[in-house]
Amino acid sequence: MWTSGRMSNAKNLFGLGVSLYFWGLMDLTTPVLSGSARPLTEGQEDNLPDKLHQRMKRSWVWNQFFVLEEYTGTDPLYVGKLHSDMDRGDGSIKYILSGEGAGIVFTIDDTTGDIHAIQRLDREERSQYTLRAQALDRRTGRPMEPESEFIIKIQDINDNEPKFLDGPYIASVPEMSPVGTSVIQVTATDADDPTYGNSARVVYSILQGQPYFSVDSRTGLIRTALMNMDREAKEYYEVIIQAKDMGGQLGGLAGTTTVNITLSDVNDNPPRFPQKHYQMSVLESAPVSSTVGRVVAKDLDEGINAEMKYSLVDGDGLDVFDINTDPNYQVGIITVRKPLSFESKKSYTLKVEGANPHLEMRFLNLGPFRDTTTVHISVEDVDEPPVFEPSIYFVEVPEDVEIGTTIQIISAKDPDMTNNSIRYSIDRSSDPGRFFYVDITSGALMTARPLDREDISWHNITVLATELNNPSQVGSVSVTVKVLDVNDNAPEFARFYETFVCENAKAGQLIQTVSAIDRDDPQEGQHFYYSLAPEAANNPNFTLRDNQDNTAWILTRRSGFRQHEQNTFYLPILISDNGRPVLSSTGTLTVHVCSCDEEGMVMSCNAEAYVLPVSLSRGALIAILACIFVLLVLVLLILSMRRQRKQPYIIDEEENIHENIVRYDDEGGGEEDTEAFDIAAMWNPREAQLVVKNRQDMLPEIESLSRYVPQACVMDNNVHNYVLAKLYEADVDLWAPPFDSLQTYMFEGNGSVAESLSSLQSVTTDSDQSYDYLTDWGPRFKKLAEMYGATDSSGALW
Repeated sequence: MWTSGRMSNAKNLFGLGVSLYFWGLMDLTTPVLSGSARPLTEGQEDNLPDKLHQRMKRSWVWNQFFVLEEYTGTDPLYVGKLHSDMDRGDGSIKYILSGEGAGIVFTIDDTTGDIHAIQRLDREERSQYTLRAQALDRRTGRPMEPESEFIIKIQDINDNEPKFLDGPYIASVPEMSPVGTSVIQVTATDADDPTYGNSARVVYSILQGQPYFSVDSRTGLIRTALMNMDREAKEYYEVIIQAKDMGGQLGGLAGTTTVNITLSDVNDNPPRFPQKHYQMSVLESAPVSSTVGRVVAKDLDEGINAEMKYSLVDGDGLDVFDINTDPNYQVGIITVRKPLSFESKKSYTLKVEGANPHLEMRFLNLGPFRDTTTVHISVEDVDEPPVFEPSIYFVEVPEDVEIGTTIQIISAKDPDMTNNSIRYSIDRSSDPGRFFYVDITSGALMTARPLDREDISWHNITVLATELNNPSQVGSVSVTVKVLDVNDNAPEFARFYETFVCENAKAGQLIQTVSAIDRDDPQEGQHFYYSLAPEAANNPNFTLRDNQDNTAWILTRRSGFRQHEQNTFYLPILISDNGRPVLSSTGTLTVHVCSCDEEGMVMSCNAEAYVLPVSLSRGALIAILACIFVLLVLVLLILSMRRQRKQPYIIDEEENIHENIVRYDDEGGGEEDTEAFDIAAMWNPREAQLVVKNRQDMLPEIESLSRYVPQACVMDNNVHNYVLAKLYEADVDLWAPPFDSLQTYMFEGNGSVAESLSSLQSVTTDSDQSYDYLTDWGPRFKKLAEMYGATDSSGALW
């Protein structure tokens, strides 16, 4: 019979003063000898009758062993004792231990059966071990008891402090939250046995973070503990939570963790402008949508709670300025909404409002969540270019208008308060043909060349206006000139007409339909009238029928045409338009007489050649051709001689200078006023006829008569017409020398800067008068400045 026990050991009691013995019964098939607990010998067992084999008590007595963890002594820890009732204490029984940890963690004394732990035990690593015990006859090795299994359990002690496995913690709670608002729940874990004592019973407490927060001692839930916590005053809190086992009693183990709590923002602060008055300035030339300045309202909140919306709520510039909100920096950007004018208004006042668009109802009592400020904007003056009124011109001009005719007065003014004088000109890139001219002072737009609608029907020119005192300030305006049609082109055949008539044609047969074109474009549309020319009105061969649809039929008047009599007819046709005045032209229809078959198909349109006599020899033909060649040579010689006689006799100008005609009837600059004429041109008048061709030399530029002429002095329109017409004649005159110059003295006298150049009143002037001012009159008075601007040492004028 096995017995197992745990004996008292002064070194290993740990508060347990009594050894516990656990007895158990198990079925055993071995025979039980009366009066003896020893097992039968092998011989005795064999002599037992079969009737003696019956169920009997098992001789094992087993139990569970308990041992405390974390033993720190130097000697092996006594666990318990195994004992068989067959052991007489003589050492004949040998005990053997096997199973989990046998020989490594646990050892057994094979003579006494004492079990010891030879390693430090930790319940948190392993809570129990399963072992097997066996008793053998030391001499024979025969089992004295059946093998039995038992358990050694590790008994817990409080050797593990609570731990926060998820710490440190990060949490947030809205500012101004009510007391008791949940923040976060923390949890501590204790590795000790929760079923044994209070080793794993944890209690929570707060070590740091009061009086702002509190913690539930049982659940670890952290709550707010103070009213009206303001993020703007303090945003971050570090809270330290302690977890202690043994129910928080003295001697328990404790662990801590940190909880970082942030107060999240709520919209509890209204916006405020740091300035109640802003002063800004903007140039009057600032373009629309340009920035004038910025205003900002401060808000202690952040994120969506600090978003701002700016608007203009009052002032005299609501329609001139606008304000937009920059979403990145939450500032109000004031921009120009309409063009500014210093001359019209020099300053504006705006009332700007900044408001939070996202409000929280529970904080409305802290408002109002809006604020206003005043912005004064000064408009600064700049030198602006001239402005045209209107901003675009549209002019209609007949194409037969005379050169120099004023077709439009272009007007511009200086928008500045100084109202500077303005000079007009044409951007030559917009008028490369130089069809127009603008008066420099009055802005009168005139024609400088003949207009032809059929050549150019639209002209888009740009007129420039320049400030006299500041030439860098230039304004421009677009002038669209539509050339109106006049009936100046006669109708003509649409193409060259050539047809045929059969020899067997009958009277009244249609041989050709003709049509015409006209480069003009009358408003009522084109309508042509056809008739035979007067010289062919009584033509006996053909007649014409006007179809009244801009076409006409040519019909035969008779029959019986013969090629050998006349193989070609030329029929002149008169074409007239419906314009005013009526224009007409004559076109010629060529009609060939052809031989045709009975169905009217052309067979031949050439007259049959005469047949040479058969007896004509080759030599005769050569002689005839030689005679024809000689006649042609003679004709060419005669024509050449006649042409040479027609050539004018050109006289060298250097040798015949006395035959030049010089005119001295022009007042002014001496040699520049002479006009030389080639006397040879008078010998052959036909050579001097005007030929309308463009000159090859550079066209003279029409310039201002004087840039010093006051604006009040405007050239008479008739004079302009005359000058422009003469200029055009000079442009197309091939016989005019290329150094032609045009001298105009219209502004001599009281109206000019130089005043009068006359010497009639010179006797009344002071002889000691200074003439140095002549140098300021420009290159036209350079000669006079040289003559009168200096004196010699004796005081005489040069």
